[in-house]
Amino acid sequence: MSAPDEGDKPTVAGCALCGKPRDPRYQPFCSKRCADIDLGRWLGGRYAIPAHETEDGMEASPIDEETPPRLN
Repeated sequence: MSAPDEGDKPTVAGCALCGKPRDPRYQPFCSKRCADIDLGRWLGGRYAIPAHETEDGMEASPIDEETPPRLN
């Protein structure tokens, strides 16, 4: 007997902050509280996207740093 295929049912992850079941009104969170906590973390600078500065002081994107050759 074979195991059930995991692709049969979509899996629903929990709240992005606490892991409780999600509420469709606050996707991807379970409540307004968790959504507000996450927003506060963004506004407070706890989440950041790393950047690399070039010699001229400008931020370089990963594309600028290493562009793979194009195959035509």
